[in-house]
Amino acid sequence: MTDHTPADALQAIDWPAIHATLDAHGYAVLPRLLSTQACGELVALYPRRGYFRSRVVMGRHGFGQGEYQYFGYPLPAPIGALRTGLYPRLVPLANQWNEAMGIDVRYPSTHADFLARCREAGQSRPTPLLLRYEAGDYNCLHQDLYGEHVFPLQLAVLLSAPGVDFAGGEFVLTEQRPRMQSRAEVVPLAQGDAVIFAVHHRPVQGTRGCYRVNLRHGVSRLRSGSRYTLGIIFHDAAA
Repeated sequence: MTDHTPADALQAIDWPAIHATLDAHGYAVLPRLLSTQACGELVALYPRRGYFRSRVVMGRHGFGQGEYQYFGYPLPAPIGALRTGLYPRLVPLANQWNEAMGIDVRYPSTHADFLARCREAGQSRPTPLLLRYEAGDYNCLHQDLYGEHVFPLQLAVLLSAPGVDFAGGEFVLTEQRPRMQSRAEVVPLAQGDAVIFAVHHRPVQGTRGCYRVNLRHGVSRLRSGSRYTLGIIFHDAAA
């Protein structure tokens, strides 16, 4: 997709199939959402501090090993385009999930309106981020909540090439169903692939109706090399 914009890439996706996969598994992979060139351009932003509002060294907070940086506003154009373009395609499923789980919150049709809701609640700090892992680094299982208003889906794009730039460092999801042990899922990704996944919980249909399943995500230990990831979260963070 070297010659395609993020809008072109999103337009080509079979969204009903993606929604069905998210419903069934809590995540879905978008192959080659970004070109190799686009991945390299985003990785090249990492040392350019002017693009970012803050840097987090994970080991200082017990989050794992490695580091990440949150972008500041205005977001780089490709990231803003993905965030704005993805949101309305995910809203129908987000509202469907909340209805199924008995949650009263409904999400507006545009991302601008949702961000306005976040700002009214004091959530005004942008949450898209770049993560960097070196050999021995990992990310503990967690949820990206950030405040009262949480959009229930988020996106991660692998910017590095497995087997070339790094080894290990698999994206991992765990799912905790009521009165059952946690189930882990390793999601294989190639460079430029994106995974959409549940931020916090999702509905699952059982024999006695619908119930909530709790999800967490993380990254396993990097064996060698360097791994960069773009994260797109649709709700902003409280100050």
